[in-house]
Amino acid sequence: MSEPIAFLGNLDADEEAEFLAALAHAMPEETVRPFRTLSEAERSGVGIAIVANPDPAEVAQLPNLAWIQSLWAGVERLVRDLGPGSAPIVRLIDPELARTMAEAVLAWTYYLQRDMPAYRRQQETATWRQLPYRPPGTTTVGLLGLGALGSAAADRLAQAGFRIAAWSRSEKAVAPGVTGFSGPEGLAGLLGVSDIVVCLLPLTPETRGLLDAGQLAAMKPGAGLINFGRGPIVVADALLAALDAGQLSHAVLDVFEVEPLPAESALWRHPGVTVLPHISGPTTPASSAAVVAGNVRAYRASGRIPAAVDRARGY
Repeated sequence: MSEPIAFLGNLDADEEAEFLAALAHAMPEETVRPFRTLSEAERSGVGIAIVANPDPAEVAQLPNLAWIQSLWAGVERLVRDLGPGSAPIVRLIDPELARTMAEAVLAWTYYLQRDMPAYRRQQETATWRQLPYRPPGTTTVGLLGLGALGSAAADRLAQAGFRIAAWSRSEKAVAPGVTGFSGPEGLAGLLGVSDIVVCLLPLTPETRGLLDAGQLAAMKPGAGLINFGRGPIVVADALLAALDAGQLSHAVLDVFEVEPLPAESALWRHPGVTVLPHISGPTTPASSAAVVAGNVRAYRASGRIPAAVDRARGY
């Protein structure tokens, strides 16, 4: 029997129990135990930690870690909290996460394309008025980010008949029917042609504050914005100003600088903003446990650590 795998996270009791049960089912040959149940001697022997927003002080009490498996796709907080001296961090790459994110992108793209915010405002004033229908083929959706999530979203949107544009920091091959953009000039080009912009970018030093007043001003007048990436990518004050000026029609926000979003935030009450509680790409215990089990088995068989986060890039 290998040494136990430590489980560390800021989860409530029910969430922790669900993840532990899923991990036990996915890899019955392993012993996964909460950090608090491990003795000091056992902690010294731990080589793998599975984490979900862990306490860095607890991670530091595992001196012989070979690698850390995150249960989340986003790892910028983990990289920041653990610092450059931590063991390699492996982010969760889960096909089910890509599917659910693509599903959310399509759902909220329809929400904007079918003018649901306008109908919601009409309901508040008991206004019965049908707005002109816009077919998906007349709507260009611009995706910021062409990783696994962006590619899955592009496929789902294309199947629904939308015109697709996609931007990445460096030039990438795009699927047939997708108009590709890259680099700073490419970002301005995508923003200028997109009726709806969907942000799926990770948070890095380069993407923090990327959608500022200047970039929002470069968007197509009346365009909508969906941010499913990370909150700090969009400058909130600049977004509110763009909405107030009519430069943008509506913003659907699922991620924020501070979560939960503070009650005093103006985003809650702005008529041009839909606030979601970080639900666009939920981690499913069963599917994530299967991915983690595959990584652990490969490591046990070969001794090779799974592909880890590039700390310089931040993901």
